[in-house]
Amino acid sequence: MNMDRQLLCLEAGPVPRAQPDPVLLQSRVLCELLAAEERYLPSPSYFQCVQQEVRPHMRRILANWMLEVCEEQSCEEDVFPLAVNCLDRFLSILSVEKRRLQLLGSTCLLLASKMKDTSPLTMEKLCLYSDYSFTEPDLRAMELLVLNKLKWDIAAVTPRDFLPHFLEPLCIPDAKGQLVRKHTETFIALCASDCNFITFPPSIIAAASVAAAMTGLRLGDLGGPTLHLLITEHLARAIRCDPDVLQACQEQLENALQSTIQQAQTDQVPTSKSTEEVERSSTPTDVLDIDL
Repeated sequence: MNMDRQLLCLEAGPVPRAQPDPVLLQSRVLCELLAAEERYLPSPSYFQCVQQEVRPHMRRILANWMLEVCEEQSCEEDVFPLAVNCLDRFLSILSVEKRRLQLLGSTCLLLASKMKDTSPLTMEKLCLYSDYSFTEPDLRAMELLVLNKLKWDIAAVTPRDFLPHFLEPLCIPDAKGQLVRKHTETFIALCASDCNFITFPPSIIAAASVAAAMTGLRLGDLGGPTLHLLITEHLARAIRCDPDVLQACQEQLENALQSTIQQAQTDQVPTSKSTEEVERSSTPTDVLDIDL
C-alpha cells in the first residue's frame, strides 16, 4: 500500500526527465550527428525550382505561427526546429497550394510533437489554432502524405542536437549556463523562422548560435578581445568547418536579430486600428493572411 501511494505521488508530479549522460559527450555521437545531418538538409532552391505559389514571406509567417503554437502549448524545445525541418523537406519535394500551407505546417507540428514531446499536440488543438480552416480528416490525410514523401524518416538532426556537445566543453559557470542556453535556443528558433538560413547545416547554425549568444552576453570580455575568436575557432574545429564560414553565419544571425527587433519596435507604433483588430492580429491564426 505504501508503494502504491509513492507511485501515485510520483505520477502526480512533474513529468520525469532523463538526466544528461556525460558518456554521450565523450563518444562518437558528435561524429555521427555530423555524418547524418546532410541526409536531412532541404533543398535551398525549392522556392525557385519546386514551389509555384508558396513564397518566402508566406513560409516566414507560417513558421512564426508554428512557433507561437509551440510556445502557447509549452511544447518541448525540440518540437519547433524538427517541425520546420519536416516542412522544408516536404516543400523541397512537392509543390503546395498556398491555401493548404497552414495545414502542412500543422501536420509537421503534429509529427514533431509525437516524436519529441511527452504530451503531443492533438488534432483538435491544431484545428482550433487554425480557426478551423481544416478538419481532423484533413490532418490525417496530410500526415500520411508527409510521412510518405519523407519516407517515414522524420527523426531529423536539428541544431539543438549539437548544443550539449558545444556548451559542455566551454565550461560555462552554472550561473550563466542556463542564460547562454536560453539565448542560444532563441537564435536557433530565429534561424528556423528565417528562410535565409536554409542553406546552413544544423551544426553551423548551432555553433553560430552559441557564439552569438556568448557575444551578446559579453561572456568573452573578461578573457580579452581574442577570446571570442578562440571560441569561434574551437566551435569550427569541432564541426570541421571553416572559421570564416562560421563567422559569416554568426554575423548574418546577429543582423537578422537586429532586423527582428527593429521590426517589432515598428509594429508597436500606435495605429488607427481598433483594439479588437490589434488583439486579433496577435493571435496565431494570423497565418491565414497569407492566402489573401
